[in-house]
Amino acid sequence: MAGTLAARRAIVEVCRRLYERGLIAGPDGNVSVRLSRDRALVTPTGMSKVDVRPGDLVEVTVDGGRPVRSGGGSRYRKPSSEVLLHVRMYSLRSDVWAVVHAHPPVATGFAVAGEGIPGNVLPETIVQMGDVALVPYALAGTDALADGIEPYVRAHDAFLLANHGAVTIGTTLLAAHQRMESLEHAARILLTSRLLGRVTTLSPAQVAELRSTQAAAAASTSRPGRPARSGRRGKE
Repeated sequence: MAGTLAARRAIVEVCRRLYERGLIAGPDGNVSVRLSRDRALVTPTGMSKVDVRPGDLVEVTVDGGRPVRSGGGSRYRKPSSEVLLHVRMYSLRSDVWAVVHAHPPVATGFAVAGEGIPGNVLPETIVQMGDVALVPYALAGTDALADGIEPYVRAHDAFLLANHGAVTIGTTLLAAHQRMESLEHAARILLTSRLLGRVTTLSPAQVAELRSTQAAAAASTSRPGRPARSGRRGKE
């Protein structure tokens, strides 16, 4: 129970930060945390995230996103309309324990323009998330959106949804949230460099050096006999 309460409070804090940093507006976005192999906690539908409180969050099954415990006291809360997207990622990636979906303005602008964020420009982006996949448009809240992102899930940690928004995942809620903030920051820098007339990319050798250096650093900080909880590339 204590762990569940901590997860609820952490989600509420991330919702507040997303709102304060202008990454969502109104009822936009949704956040979830995996509680166990078969349960997850997700924000409710229809609420402005800055108004969400721990009791409003809804516990759902990872298999299908069905609510098993509603928040809101006597007021029944329904899980986010995007819950299928969240649970699909949990089903496909056992290392993923948190999902953040937001509408960061500049990054979403790239999605509307039909462009991803390249993973060969900024060292921080390379280390934290690599290439950002551009997922073809599908109607929000449907199986089609979850189906559309499925081919990209195993090889990416950040996604732009065409004409929609962005999704980031992580082994922790902190990692997923930091990736969302960094994604928007990278999009702003990339847009600025384009306005200035030039985007200088790093070479494949420089990208490989960054990834190997980060992987070595992650391995050195992991406990003996246990793998680093850092995702596939040793980044978090």
